Amino acid sequence: MSSPAGGVRRARQLLHVSVLAQSAAPCGRFLAAANDFGEIAIFGLSAALSAEAKEENRRPVNVFKAHSGPVYSLASTERLLLSGSDGEIRGWGWAELGRKGCRELWTRRPPCRSSLEVPEINGLEVNQRDHWVALAGGDGAVRVLDLESGAFTHELRGHQDLVHVVALREQLPQVLSGGEDGTVRLWDLRTGAQVQLIEVHKYQECSRPQLGKWIRCLATESDWMVCGGGPALTLWHLRSGTPTTVFALPHPQHHALFHQDMVLSGGVGPALHLLQLSGDVRGRVPVSPPALRSLCLHPRSPEQPASACTPAHLSTR
Repeated sequence: MSSPAGGVRRARQLLHVSVLAQSAAPCGRFLAAANDFGEIAIFGLSAALSAEAKEENRRPVNVFKAHSGPVYSLASTERLLLSGSDGEIRGWGWAELGRKGCRELWTRRPPCRSSLEVPEINGLEVNQRDHWVALAGGDGAVRVLDLESGAFTHELRGHQDLVHVVALREQLPQVLSGGEDGTVRLWDLRTGAQVQLIEVHKYQECSRPQLGKWIRCLATESDWMVCGGGPALTLWHLRSGTPTTVFALPHPQHHALFHQDMVLSGGVGPALHLLQLSGDVRGRVPVSPPALRSLCLHPRSPEQPASACTPAHLSTR
């Protein structure tokens, strides 16, 4: 039985909790959401998305302590849920996560230059075909972890500050990274070299110096990229390295992704934006919290409804 002091502490914690990341199981049955107290909650999507869903159907089926620090990032493979925290990434079996008492299958810690350096893992992106995951590090490095051997195969350095986000090019062994230094960098894993540098904040049409130069959201599809943060959310043509569409959103965006012929984005402000590649706003879905941290598409639904995670809130639409 918990003590009165423990109950008060937990109540205060819930008032200030932020959901930082989410990832759906490839089977489409479950959604994992992680917070800044090191917890991961597992939700049953079938029950939550049902037209007859009740309040209890929207509550997590399991909540467990995954890390001692915040869980900054989540990603999924067919069998695993991956979670990133301060200086470590853990693998969890999706088959066990609906049960109480689940434990991690493994923990990997990226090599650091000194014992005092414990980089947060801000972003995770999985290459499902070749079974590796790219990590966005708080020490300015992009790393690649081979999921079969458990070895770190690449450490890519060039950013002058922490890396917020990574994205993968589908047909090429290339990784894009965006950071606090205001740059997007393209890395070729065949050589380990940086092959393209875009200083987004130096383009007048994208720059918003009053909001900063940091890049927080980044996504890619074919020869196209969308990115934003302090600079305006912008669609870029990668081969030419030129911005083609600047989306007219006044506030910083925290997450963006391509979906069919649209870009979905969320950030500061109580809305999920549905944007046409031409720049027109196709739709705006209101949400109750003041900001969105992360977006996730349902992997098995034909309509692929988006889930948005936010400070102290998780909503499915």
